[in-house]
Parts: sequence; C-alpha cells; structure tokens
Amino acid sequence: MPKPLPVIDVSAPICCAPLAAGPMSADDAVELALRLKALADPIRIQMMSLLMGDTLREVAASELAAAVGVSGGTATHHLNQLRGAGMVTSQRRGVNNLYRAEPANLEALRAVLNTCC
Repeated sequence: MPKPLPVIDVSAPICCAPLAAGPMSADDAVELALRLKALADPIRIQMMSLLMGDTLREVAASELAAAVGVSGGTATHHLNQLRGAGMVTSQRRGVNNLYRAEPANLEALRAVLNTCC
C-alpha cells in the first residue's frame, strides 16, 4: 500500500528561504515538494495560466474545463489539487464553484525557487 502524503496547511505562508540560501530542512523540503507536485501537470499549468491572466476574475470550473479540453470531473480533480496546495481558492455561487488564483502564494513559491541574490 502506498505511503500517504502529508497534508499541507495552506493557511501558512510558503515555507522557507530561497534554495540558494543553503540546506533546507526535511519538513520544508516536503512542503515545497507537495506544492510543486500540485503544479507538475500540463492541465494544471494551463488552468493556472488562465486564472493568472486576471487575478481578480473568478472562473467557473466548467469554463476552465472547456478552455483546456477536459471533462468537468477531470477539471474539478485538478482544481482540488491546486486548491489543496494553496494555489487557488474557490467559492460556491449557486450551482457553480468559482475559482481564483492566489497570487501571493504563487509569488512566495517563485521567491523560494529564485536563485538570484
């Protein structure tokens, strides 16, 4: 049976100093790896590019599914992965779940990966 992955506390800021700053703790490495894993899929990257185009815009899962050419269920699965990693938030309105990018979390992730001084 596969080992279950740890749960990320998405209310906490992204973990740590830039990778170039020196050795990273095991806990920070797991947290960072789980966030990167959420982005490591072409469909999720496409969805993020659509959501990042206008960070104030909320987009229905069905609209994202149509834009990237997947079923509604598949889109919801990918969006749940992104939400679990803190990359998007969702809000229910009527029968729709509307999704919005979390630019602060994405910027923090970029800062961790930055190798420049």
